[in-house]
Amino acid sequence: MSKIVILDGYTVNPGDLSWDNIAAMGECTVYERTPKDKIVERIGDAEVIFTNKCVITEEIVAACPNLKFIGELATGYNNIDLAAAKAHGVVVCNIPAYSTDSVVQMTFALLLEACHHVGDHSRSVHAGEWSACADFCYWKSPLMELAGKTMGIVGFGRIGQGIARVARAFGMNVLAYGPRYKPEMDENGCHAASLEELFAKADIVSLNCPLFKETTRLIRKETIDQMKDGVIIINTSRGAVLDDADVRAALDSGKIGYLCSDVSTVEPIPADSPLLGAENAILTPHIAWAPKEARMRLMAIAEKNLEAFLKGEPQNVVS
Repeated sequence: MSKIVILDGYTVNPGDLSWDNIAAMGECTVYERTPKDKIVERIGDAEVIFTNKCVITEEIVAACPNLKFIGELATGYNNIDLAAAKAHGVVVCNIPAYSTDSVVQMTFALLLEACHHVGDHSRSVHAGEWSACADFCYWKSPLMELAGKTMGIVGFGRIGQGIARVARAFGMNVLAYGPRYKPEMDENGCHAASLEELFAKADIVSLNCPLFKETTRLIRKETIDQMKDGVIIINTSRGAVLDDADVRAALDSGKIGYLCSDVSTVEPIPADSPLLGAENAILTPHIAWAPKEARMRLMAIAEKNLEAFLKGEPQNVVS
């Protein structure tokens, strides 16, 4: 029976799901969190580990010779040294496409907050401002209608395509940039665009691209200068797609009307992040993936990944 260690299970399962199906496949130990100096000790002689954000380096893989399988409890796997895993014969599997609907939904939750400021208005009503108002209604900030606006989507995989469908339902025009764009998508009201054209024409820019060398600091002064004044930028991809200092300067000047971001270059966001304190920055703590329904899909795929590996037929292999 395999020895299984789950290094940082809390964010995936804070208690509303179950590890029982994974535990049934071996001798399983679940840790809510594991500090980096305890990773090797906790892995010990385990053949199987699962990690969400614990970083698995070459040194860790080399120090754990029994290790045969690393299950990434996420889609992204940049916290695992894939070259080291391959060199030591360790299979690495991830969880693809489990959170598409949730991330699409979160993209529009962020955007609609920028359009209507629902939270601020609700708080003002509870504070008595409507009861004391001389008129039958009021608004505390400009409101915006989405119909007729142009949504520019950077990265056109499953999530980007889902965002395009919802944007079209709102009556928006859609420009898309990404290697997965196909001409037949024009039939759905989307149009392929270069990055330069997208930045120049979009009222809203939605970032849904992976973090590669080419996309690191994609949104910086030079690219922001290409955009419309007052552009709304939505980031549900990775924090490092933004240059935080350049974005803060553009927020302060009004060049960027709103930044709506669910991610940070460093997570948790540092207390000295230049994005904190900007009145036109709507920041959430990386929760787009976290609805229970999405986490249930994640857990089900993780279980199937391990089951397939134990049968000698690994799936969703990235190493």
